[in-house]
Amino acid sequence: MTEMLPSTTEQVAVTGTSHLGSSAGNGSTFLDSEFRYVLFPVAYSIIFIVGLFANLYVLFVLRCLRAAKVMGEIRIYMVNLTIADLLFVSALPFWISYYNQHGNWAYSDFMCRLTGSLFFINTYCSIFFLGAISINRYWAITRPLDAATSDHRLRGIIVSVVIWVLTIAMAIPSLVSPGTNTTEDNVTLCFEGYQNQSNTEKEKVAIIHFAIIVVFFLVFFLVVVCNFLIARALLNQSPSQSGVQSATVIARKSHRANSSSTKRPIGVKRRALPMLFAVVGVFVLCFLPHHVIQGFWTLAVLQITQGWGHVEWDQKTLQALNDAHQITLLFMGLNCILDPVVYYFATQKFRGFIMAHIKKLLKREVCSQTLTSQLSMDSRNQSQRIHCEDQQPEIH
Repeated sequence: MTEMLPSTTEQVAVTGTSHLGSSAGNGSTFLDSEFRYVLFPVAYSIIFIVGLFANLYVLFVLRCLRAAKVMGEIRIYMVNLTIADLLFVSALPFWISYYNQHGNWAYSDFMCRLTGSLFFINTYCSIFFLGAISINRYWAITRPLDAATSDHRLRGIIVSVVIWVLTIAMAIPSLVSPGTNTTEDNVTLCFEGYQNQSNTEKEKVAIIHFAIIVVFFLVFFLVVVCNFLIARALLNQSPSQSGVQSATVIARKSHRANSSSTKRPIGVKRRALPMLFAVVGVFVLCFLPHHVIQGFWTLAVLQITQGWGHVEWDQKTLQALNDAHQITLLFMGLNCILDPVVYYFATQKFRGFIMAHIKKLLKREVCSQTLTSQLSMDSRNQSQRIHCEDQQPEIH
């Protein structure tokens, strides 16, 4: 699995492994990270299984909550983020096969472009929707009365459409440009290696990719600020203030059927703070390392010979950057199984439904086990009675 660097002129694919010597023609030596051919198939197989079931279950929960007419705007963000995660998970079998075959793409060029673009789309949809969830939670915590008396579904739909359009637009260059590259050894690479472009074209690629990195850090800064303000608001809120807010909210919602869902107990701090750690934790673990290393790695792989972006890289540094890049790509793939954790902490309704569902399943299992034990005991008693009757002497 690799990250793509789109080009406005001719494709320059810069990815997880750079076959510099075979395609660049500029004297660079072959650069690879052999450990990925063992690590990635195992890791992506685990992510595929866990991510598929976790996100399908999330859709089930969100569908039930929709039927209950709760979680208006934030539910829309969760649904869209879950769909993005499922799109990424659906592409993983192709990449597992790719790494199992030691970096040889066995499918069509279209499938290469599609599956690679799904990785890109999932990454930045996740970033944008997690940002939207953070803003939504900030609004719900700092303006609880407004949040309790309106669901703002239309705003959620508009924001979701904007995010999808923006992310797909960013991925269009990778969707429309050729993705495969065949080496002299007849090995078909997918978004790996790059053609020997001019310095001007390489600079365009670098500028586009640095712009994407800047966008990430802007969203990351927004997420950190929102969650910091939420934490400060919660920690500064006295129990009496929370009680007054709860009473006011309940009074305003008493004419609606779901008024009980708007209560904000005194323990709101204990429930809300883990959500802050979950959202920021996903950013720090999954996305931050990649975007920190990506700029340096991009310049190292492009090997701009002069002017803007020209840096002298020794082979040891190139190898270290490529190895680090591989690890950060794997971390980014983890977001599809960590997003459900964010949902769990994001809203009390989502968390409450899951806990109630688990208790219901456990209760059913206990009841089933009790029934089975009772039937087994009855069967044994019946057998013992028959055995005793058989042992009794006949009376003539």
